[in-house]
Amino acid sequence: MSDECVRREPRPCWERGTYVIEADDAAELARTMLLEQLITRQLGGLFPERGGDLEAVQTILDIACGPGGWALAVAYAYPQVTVIGIDSCPAVVEYAQAQAWSRGLGNVEFVVMDALQPLDFPDDAFDLVNARFLMGMMPASAWVPLLRECRRVTRPGGSIRLTEAELCWTTSPAFEQLSAWLARAFWRKGYSFSPDGRALGITAVLGQLLRSAGWGHIGYRPFVVDFSTGASAQTGGYQHFMVFWKLVQEFVCTWAEIPAEIFERCYQQAMAELLLDEFCGLWFHLLTWAENPAA
Repeated sequence: MSDECVRREPRPCWERGTYVIEADDAAELARTMLLEQLITRQLGGLFPERGGDLEAVQTILDIACGPGGWALAVAYAYPQVTVIGIDSCPAVVEYAQAQAWSRGLGNVEFVVMDALQPLDFPDDAFDLVNARFLMGMMPASAWVPLLRECRRVTRPGGSIRLTEAELCWTTSPAFEQLSAWLARAFWRKGYSFSPDGRALGITAVLGQLLRSAGWGHIGYRPFVVDFSTGASAQTGGYQHFMVFWKLVQEFVCTWAEIPAEIFERCYQQAMAELLLDEFCGLWFHLLTWAENPAA
């Protein structure tokens, strides 16, 4: 197992590869597993764009699978389907594989593989490729090469599905300040599609990125996570952002040039404002899918 992934002391964000959070941090593993469940619930299922029908799908590739939450859920719900999840961190892959073993799921496998390098799969190997929240590890220039590689390993007539998110809209001044710093950090690192660093911009360009990589028949399903006070996702949203902002603190402070003590004060204020009776917050997501045209 790689020493780079199993070291427990904090590492500077520029030594972690391309992901803006330390992937094998225990808090990140827990956050990611909870987020996968929250997003699937808000989206209305694992494959709402198909009405849950996977009759024509036998093999699925999950890109940057993390601790395997989505792949494990699919393997459990569709025992006739074979799922392979890839991630660049050996410790995370080992954790996901242990989860599969403990649940008795023999139709899912997790493999160490860097999605920013050529994928170690033959042409036409999969019926469907899935990826959620790639923006946290993707330089803007890497999107089209990866989507082309995904098309290579997807059979003609097969499909890809991408789920990405934008910044939240909230009534919390402190939360809005954290979001502005995060947008600036992504922009300065070269991950953002915003022209001025005030947003992330990923959802606006997903269709164009897919077309540039040769995909066709593109479809969209927007959805929001309402974590306002009294909303169904209030508790899940609060728990997610309570952990998320701490995990991205070093990245934001480094790339947005924010002193750690100022970030910490803003974080504490934001968490307090999220508990106010009048707090409102929406988190916009977009599910985008496309088909690999027949030759």
